[in-house]
Amino acid sequence: MTRRLALGLLACAACGDDPAPSIAYGGPGPLVGEAGRGSFRFGAASAATQIEDMNPATDWYLWTQPIDQGGLGHGTFVGDATRGYSQVNEDLQLVSDLGLDSYRFSIEWARVEPVRDQIDEVALAHYQAQLEAMRAMGIRPLVTLHHFSNPVWVADPRDTDCEAGPTDTNLCGLGSAGGLQIIEEMAEHAALLAERFGGFVDEWGTLNEPMIYLLASYGLGEFPPGKVALDDLQGKLVPVVRDYVAAHAEMSKAIKVADTTDADDDGVAAAVGLSMSVADWQPTRSGKPSTNVDDIAARDRVVYAFHYVFVDSLIDGTFDADLDGTPDEQHPEWAGTLDWLGLQYYFRAGVTGASALFPLVDATPCFGGFDLGSCLQAPDPTYCVPRMGYEGFADGIGDVALQYSARYPALPLLITEAGIATEVGKRRAENIVRNLESLDRARAGGADLRGYYHWSLTDNFEWAEGFGPRFGLHSVDYTTYARTRTEGADVLAEISGARTLSSELRSRHGGLGPMTIETGFDLDPSCSKVTE
Repeated sequence: MTRRLALGLLACAACGDDPAPSIAYGGPGPLVGEAGRGSFRFGAASAATQIEDMNPATDWYLWTQPIDQGGLGHGTFVGDATRGYSQVNEDLQLVSDLGLDSYRFSIEWARVEPVRDQIDEVALAHYQAQLEAMRAMGIRPLVTLHHFSNPVWVADPRDTDCEAGPTDTNLCGLGSAGGLQIIEEMAEHAALLAERFGGFVDEWGTLNEPMIYLLASYGLGEFPPGKVALDDLQGKLVPVVRDYVAAHAEMSKAIKVADTTDADDDGVAAAVGLSMSVADWQPTRSGKPSTNVDDIAARDRVVYAFHYVFVDSLIDGTFDADLDGTPDEQHPEWAGTLDWLGLQYYFRAGVTGASALFPLVDATPCFGGFDLGSCLQAPDPTYCVPRMGYEGFADGIGDVALQYSARYPALPLLITEAGIATEVGKRRAENIVRNLESLDRARAGGADLRGYYHWSLTDNFEWAEGFGPRFGLHSVDYTTYARTRTEGADVLAEISGARTLSSELRSRHGGLGPMTIETGFDLDPSCSKVTE
C-alpha cells in the first residue's frame, strides 16, 4: 500500500447527517459463487514486509538499510518493522479479540526462498503454525502472495541497469530479459504455497495494487528495484505491466492445480483474485472542480488506466498496450483467471487535462512529488490526512464500488484495504463508520460486496513514508513493540459483533460533516502544505 503516489486533494462536497438507515450484514460466506451473494465478512489486513522482523533477504531491507551498513539508504530503514514475525501469535490474538471473521496477510517470498531454488523449511513451518493457530481461533485466512516485495535475487536494486543479469542471482526485473523467468518463478512460488497450505487456505490474492506498485518500482523509482521510466513510459513501463498481468494468470493457474482441498467446506477449494488501488478521481482545473470537457476526458483516461486496464486483461484475455481504450493484443491464456476482485481505497483526487505529466494517459493526476497546482483545495481541511498529504474523503468508496460492479457484474468484490493515517482515535472511528455507510449505499444499489478489511491491524512500516503514518487499529510503541487498542478497533469490533452499523454509531461517527481534527498539524485547505 502506498499513498503519496496518488494524492487526493478534492473537497468535501456536502456536509450534514446521512439519513440512510442501518443495514444488517449477513454472516461470512463463500467469496465466490451465488451461495456467497449477500454474505459479508469483516477483517483486518497487513503485509509481511511492513510488519515482519528478521527479514534481511527482501529487496526492501537492502533498499532502506543505511549505506554504512551495506544497504542503499533509501528512506527509513525497515529494520524490525513491528516485529510481526516474532510476535505473530500476539497479533493473531488481536484479530480474535476483535471478533473479526478474517485476516488478510502476505507470506514473504524472500523468506520462503531467500536464494533461488533453495526453500527455507523453517519459514514454511512458521507460516503453517500461523495458519493452524488461525484455524483454531476460527479466523479465515486471505493470503496475498506478492505485496510490493521480492527476494533480492529477483531484481537486485543495486543493479538497476541489469548489467549483472539475467543470471541465477539477478533476473533483472519484469519487462526485461529476466521478465519471463520471473513470471515462471512467481508461478512456482504460488504452486509451492498452494500445495503446502491448501488444506488451510481457500482464498488467495496474487498481487497487491499492481498499477501503483509498477509505477513506483519501474516508473518513478521510489520502490526497489528503483527503475525510472518517465522518459519512455510506453517503451519501458508498458512491458512491465504486460509481464505482471501474465504473472497473475500463471500464478492463478498454478494455485488451481496445486490447491484442491476445500479447507472450509464452502464448496470452493481455491478462489483466486487480486487487489487494485482505487481512488475517487474527479475532473479539476486551477484548484477547483471542473466541468471542462478536456478535464472530464482526462479523468476518464486516468480511471481507465489505473482502475480497469489490468482487470480487463484478465476478464477478456486482451491487452491495451497504448491505453487508448481498444485492446491491441489477444491473450486467451489470461482469460478466466480472476475469481474475485479486491478494492483498496483511501482518498479522492483531482485530474486535469490542462497538462500531460503522463503521456500514456495524456493527463495530470495529482501525484506526490510534483507541485502541479491542479488539485482541488478542500474547503473543509478536517478531511486532510496530513501525514499523507491527501484528502481522505470516505464517501467516495461506495461510488467506486458501484462503478466496478457495473463494469464487472459477475465479479464478487471485496474491500481488501481501507483506512486512515491518524493518531486521533475518533478520526479512525469516523473513517470506519463513513466507509461502511458509503458501502451500504453501494450494496443497496446492487454491488456484490462480500467484505471489508480495515488497513491495518497494527501500525506498520509505510513503505516510502516510513514509520510516521499510523494506520493501525492497534498503535505500536516502537521502543517496546507493545500494541495498544484504539477507538477505531472498538468500533470495528462492535460492528462485526452486531453484524450491523447501528444508528448510534452512525450518529456519533458518520455523516458527511467535518471530521475530528488531527492534532499536531497546521492544516492548509489544499492539504498540500502541512507542518507539525
